Amino acid sequence: MIEPPHLFRPLTLRGLTLPNRIAVSPMCQYSAVDGVPQDWHMQHLGGFAVSGSGLVMAEATGVEPIGRITPGCTGLYSDACEREFGRIIRFVKGVGLARVGIQLAHAGRKASCAPPWFGGKPLPPGDLDAWRTVSASSVPFAPDWPAPKAADEDDLARLRQSFVEATLRALRADFDLVEIHCAHGYLLHQFLSPLANRRTDAYGGSLENRMRFPLEIIRAVRHAWPEDKPLGIRISATDWADGGFNPDEAVRFVAAAKAAGVDYVCVSSGGMTPQGVPPAITPGYQVQFAAKIRRETGIVTRAVGMIVDPHQAEAILAEEQADFVALARALLDNPRWAWHAADALGFPQLAPCPPQYRRARPESWPGAALRPLNREAAPVAVAAQ
Repeated sequence: MIEPPHLFRPLTLRGLTLPNRIAVSPMCQYSAVDGVPQDWHMQHLGGFAVSGSGLVMAEATGVEPIGRITPGCTGLYSDACEREFGRIIRFVKGVGLARVGIQLAHAGRKASCAPPWFGGKPLPPGDLDAWRTVSASSVPFAPDWPAPKAADEDDLARLRQSFVEATLRALRADFDLVEIHCAHGYLLHQFLSPLANRRTDAYGGSLENRMRFPLEIIRAVRHAWPEDKPLGIRISATDWADGGFNPDEAVRFVAAAKAAGVDYVCVSSGGMTPQGVPPAITPGYQVQFAAKIRRETGIVTRAVGMIVDPHQAEAILAEEQADFVALARALLDNPRWAWHAADALGFPQLAPCPPQYRRARPESWPGAALRPLNREAAPVAVAAQ
């Protein structure tokens, strides 16, 4: 019996089994109203749900209003937010086989910004939609950004409770998994990185202290989230900057997170400082960090970063650099990427496809028995039949 490609093998995390190893990355849409997702989010997530990916992740979602990146970002801090996410999840699960996760987040000092298409800069103090940000320390993201408030004990207590309450809302809305955002220069990453964390108390200084608050959040969320449901985190394995969070520290943090009940880690990089950029952004440039963390901690890892080709994705899994992969830009450009990946790898029958769309699949074309398995290699005459 021929083994299916690694990309289309199931993956079990606690009591949840993903039908394949393809995940839709959390992608901010900046299209919510007062944190409440809209019909745009319905079509965005629903479109991916019918297109073959095994896991669809909702975007970075603020656990409190001041935790949103922009006024247009989603939140999970009100009954209205919870109700609308529940409506969307019922739809998504009703039209496809994909499981659905949410990334719970707090933007910290990178909050209160305009959407990217309006420049992405901090909203001016007089703007009615602006708010005061909070962070590990009163260190601005960049010289032209406002200094955040350094979180005091009351802030830390409120933040812990906000993550817990958002987790309970995620449960009631029927999400299958929760992922805590500890990457891209947002709040929990700000505690991890010495570039943003200048505290002199128990939450600053050594790595043990810097990861204390993120681990408190992880433990609180794990306690609130059912035992049979998986919990993940997303990290930036490096700040790409001297003196910043680095891959060796990332290994130590992930090992501690695993001990606290985390089931997988999505390994990204950067976002802490405008100067923190990789030397070159090439296909799979972040996979090295996922491989290192997987090898040194034994945790399930998800690789991201310019993964665009099915053979590239398959090689990452076959070479045990990661256990599953997530795509963003490639899926925005081609939401049916999973179908085409199954074709390219020679197993078109493995791509989940709703019956309404099966006529689009090559095995349903006239002359299908003569069709090459690699769609990209199919002659024009076949495609034109």
